[in-house]
Amino acid sequence: MKMYEIISSVKRDYIADLARQNKRTDGRTLDQYREVSVETGQIKSAHGSALVKIGNTQVLAGVKIQRGEPFPDTPNSGVLMVNAELRPIASPTFELGPPDENSIELARVVDRGIRESETIDLDKLGITPGEEVWMVYIDLHALDYDGNLIDAASLAATTALWNIKKPQVEGWTLDEFPVSKKPIAVTVSKINGKLMVDPSLDEENVMDARLTITTVEDGSICAMQKGGAGYLTVEEIKAAYELARAKAAELREHLG
Repeated sequence: MKMYEIISSVKRDYIADLARQNKRTDGRTLDQYREVSVETGQIKSAHGSALVKIGNTQVLAGVKIQRGEPFPDTPNSGVLMVNAELRPIASPTFELGPPDENSIELARVVDRGIRESETIDLDKLGITPGEEVWMVYIDLHALDYDGNLIDAASLAATTALWNIKKPQVEGWTLDEFPVSKKPIAVTVSKINGKLMVDPSLDEENVMDARLTITTVEDGSICAMQKGGAGYLTVEEIKAAYELARAKAAELREHLG
């Protein structure tokens, strides 16, 4: 996600030098997240919702379910749609208007993790074959941006889906909403040759590269997204995966 602010060369060198020493500006270890909190049921009009805070970054996710037409290539399956809103209230770098590349990437990364992990059994969301299915809309709203929106949005979306029990919508006949997996995204950034999780805004502004890895409970990878102009070696990718797998297990505990 290219949401970088101009940062002084002095601060850039300071952050890079700390990384070389396995240190960070806020005192965290390289493998440590900022404080994480998760609250469910934040949107009363939604069928499921969650507010996630990672440090000062906050993302609100809401899920709505309604009837709609299936895609031609999957006439008997439900439809998943993910949308992300990045508004100026969250950061002065965000602007009003149609979705930009940052909001599109955020939505796609979250969508891919949920879709490829088969978290939702879309085959159970058919109503009339070829004519009508249940549509699952996930809306992500960035309320405050201080780095690492992807991980916060992923955790919020997964939590919101699991917050759904039996949707109160006319015509719903299933006993419960068909979810079975808990995909969690973990973003690993590379600064001055060092890998660290949960980059803050300042760290995002100076990082060489980042790799977001989404895994499910057994550690299987269901999505990956590379960002930044720098590169990652094969060994660094392997190390990033081990970090992602371990940290995803910790974040998953917030789902209850």
